Amino acid sequence: MSFIKLEDIYKTYSRGKVDVPVLKGGSLAVERGEMVALMGASGSGKTTLINLLGALDRPTSGRYWLDGEEVSLKTVEERARLRSSKIGFVFQNFNLLPRLTALENVLMPLAYVAGGVEGREGRDRAIELLTRVGLSDRLDHEPARLSGGEQQRVAIARSLMNRGTLLIADEPTGNLDSKTGEEILALFRQLNAEDGLTILLVTHDPLVAAHADRVIRMRDGLILEDERPPMDQPPLAPESSPRPDARRPWLRVGSVRAVADSAAMAVRSLRRNALRSALTTLGIIIGVASLIAIAEVGKGSWVAIRQILTKMGVDNVLVQAGAASRNGVSLGSGSVKTLTPEDAEAIQRECPSVDSLAPIVNGRGQVVRGNRNWVPSSFLGTTPGFLRVRDWEEMAEGEAFTDGDVRDTSLVCLLGQTLVRELFPDESPIGQEVVVNDVPLRVIGVLRRKGADIIGDDQDDILLAPWTTVKHRISASAASPGGKGGTAGTGDASEQINLLRRKYPRSEATLFPVSSVVQEADSPRLERHANVDSILVKTTSTEEISPAMEQITRLLRERHRIGTGGEDDFAVKDFTEVIEAVQATVGLVAGLLVCVALISLVVGGVGIMNIMLVSVTERYREIGLRMAVGARPRDILRQFLVEAIVLCVLGGSAGILVGRGASFLVRRLAHWPTEPSLLALIASVSISVTVGLIFGYYPAWKASRLDPIEALRYE
Repeated sequence: MSFIKLEDIYKTYSRGKVDVPVLKGGSLAVERGEMVALMGASGSGKTTLINLLGALDRPTSGRYWLDGEEVSLKTVEERARLRSSKIGFVFQNFNLLPRLTALENVLMPLAYVAGGVEGREGRDRAIELLTRVGLSDRLDHEPARLSGGEQQRVAIARSLMNRGTLLIADEPTGNLDSKTGEEILALFRQLNAEDGLTILLVTHDPLVAAHADRVIRMRDGLILEDERPPMDQPPLAPESSPRPDARRPWLRVGSVRAVADSAAMAVRSLRRNALRSALTTLGIIIGVASLIAIAEVGKGSWVAIRQILTKMGVDNVLVQAGAASRNGVSLGSGSVKTLTPEDAEAIQRECPSVDSLAPIVNGRGQVVRGNRNWVPSSFLGTTPGFLRVRDWEEMAEGEAFTDGDVRDTSLVCLLGQTLVRELFPDESPIGQEVVVNDVPLRVIGVLRRKGADIIGDDQDDILLAPWTTVKHRISASAASPGGKGGTAGTGDASEQINLLRRKYPRSEATLFPVSSVVQEADSPRLERHANVDSILVKTTSTEEISPAMEQITRLLRERHRIGTGGEDDFAVKDFTEVIEAVQATVGLVAGLLVCVALISLVVGGVGIMNIMLVSVTERYREIGLRMAVGARPRDILRQFLVEAIVLCVLGGSAGILVGRGASFLVRRLAHWPTEPSLLALIASVSISVTVGLIFGYYPAWKASRLDPIEALRYE
C-alpha cells in the first residue's frame, strides 16, 4: 500500500450559513521515500491539503491513509500522537519561539513524544541535528541573533527531532535569498536520499519544484496534473533505513517528566514579563501574607491566653466530697466527709493521666497582725503540691512549706500579695507572725502575683497553710468520731484542754520530759479523723482531662466500695467549658480575619485568570506551533495550568516571607505574642495551588480548545 493515499477527498468550511468548498474530490498516492512538490496558486486548496496530510485537520468526506493507518477517522488526541511520531513541519516563516535558543527550539517536540525522553539523550540528538544542518556554533543563539537561512535550518532540525517519516515543508524558501534557498533545497535532497524521508514541498516556484522527483499541481480544489519522473518504480527508502518504531529506543519516561518540562516552560514564560507577573501575584502575596500573619498572631494570642487560664487553674480537675441530704433537703457539696489523704495518694499513684495533685481543707477566719486585720477570700489548708498544680512554684519571697510541715502540723503559712499589702504595707512579712482564730502562724513565704481570675476574683487574696494545721489546729470544725465534743465519755474539761493545746501548742523546749514509747503505749491518745474537703488535680495535658476524670472516678468508686449502679459519694468536676468558650471566641475572631485574607486570595485569583487569558491571546501562534509538532489538547491544558499554579506558588512563597516578616514586626514593635504555625504554612501553599487550579483552569482550557490551523494563522 502507498505511504500516503487519498481517496475522493472533500473539505468544506462553514462561514455562518454559507458552505465554502475548498477540496472537491481529489485523490492522490505517494510512495515511501518520494520527494514531491505541490504547486498551485493562492486559493487553489494546497494549504488545506497539506493540513489534511499533516493530520492538522480532517476531511469532510473521503478517506486518508498514512503508512497504513487511516487518519480520516482518528480523534484529536490520536492525530496529535501521529504528528508527534511520524510527521515533521517546516514552516515558511520558521515559527521559532523567540525566547528559546536554537537548541531549546529543536528540543521542543520531545515534550510531546509519547512516553517522553531522557533529557541527556534528547539533548545529544538535538546537538547532532543542529551540527548536521551546519549550526554547531549557534546552539545558544536565540532566533533574533540568527539569519533567515539559519532560522530555517533550526526549523528543519526541529522537524527531524521526532525521527518521523514524513516531512512537510510549506514554502521553505519563500523568505530566503536564492543562495540560501538552494542550500536548504540541497539539504532536503540529502535528507531524502540518506534517511529515506518522504518529503512534501509546497511551493509556487517552478525552480523549487524542479528539485522534486514529482510535481503535483492544483487548481480550484482539484488535482489537475501529476508529473512523475521517468522511472519504472517510485523511489523507495534505503533498505538500510530501519523502521521508525525500531529507530526510537530513546523514547521513554512518563508524565512526571512532562510536568517538570511544563514547569520549566512556565518559569521561562513568566520571566518574559517579570513586572507583569509580579503585579499579577500581588493579590496572592497580600492574601497569603495576611493568612500567615493572622494565624501566627492568633496562635500566639491563644498560647498567651492559655497560659493565663493555666495560671487561673481552669485546666485543673476538682474532686469534691459528696453531698448529703436530710429530710429531702440537700446539704451541699462536702457535707459528707468521704475524701481522705489516702485517696489523694492513690490517685497520684494509680492514675497515669495525673501530673500532680493537692488535698485541700477549706478554712475561714480573720487574719490579724498587730492592729491590722483582713479576712482572705481563700483560706486553704493543703500540701506543697498545690503550688505545682496552680503553677505557683516560683515564690516572690521566702520559701514554701514542706511535706514535713504537713506531717508535723507546723504553724507556718504562705501569704498572697493582697494579704501582704493589707497586713505588711511597709515591711517584709518573712519571719513574722499572723494570728488566725487565736492560732499564731509564722510567715515563711510570699506567693508571686497572679491577679484576677477569669470571673474577676482576686487570686492574690489567699493564705496557704499545711492542711493538718488548718484542720486540727485552726478550724473550729475539727471533728472526732464521737461528735462535736470528742468521743463518747469525753467531758467539757477534755474539750477545753484540746482547745488550749490547739491555740498554744507545746514548743520543742519543754519543762517536762518527753514520754517514752512504753508510756505512750500505756496512755493511748485520741486519734483525730483525717479527711479533706477536696482534691485539686493537674493533668499531664489539656487533652488528658477527660481520661483523668474517668480514671479518678473508677479508682474512687473502687476505694469507696461503690457497687454497680450505686451513686457516687464524690464529684469530679472540670473547667473545660471555660477553655472551650475562650477558645471559641478566639477562633471566631481569627476566623473572621482569615475570611478577609481569603477574599484577598480570591481577588488575586481573578487577577491571575485575567492575565492568563491575555497570555493565551498573545501566544496563539506558539500554541498552534506546539500542536503542529505533536502537542495534544491536554498537553496545552497542562502547560497553561502549570503556569497558573507556578504563578500562584511563587506568589504564595513571597506571601509566606512577607507574612513571617509582618508577624516578626508585630512581635517586636507591638509586643503582641506570636507563634509560628506549620499548619498555616501548609494551608498557604495548598491554597495557592488551589487558587492556581481554579482560576487557571478556564484560560488553560480555552488554550487547549484552539484550532491549530487558526492559531498558526493568528497575527
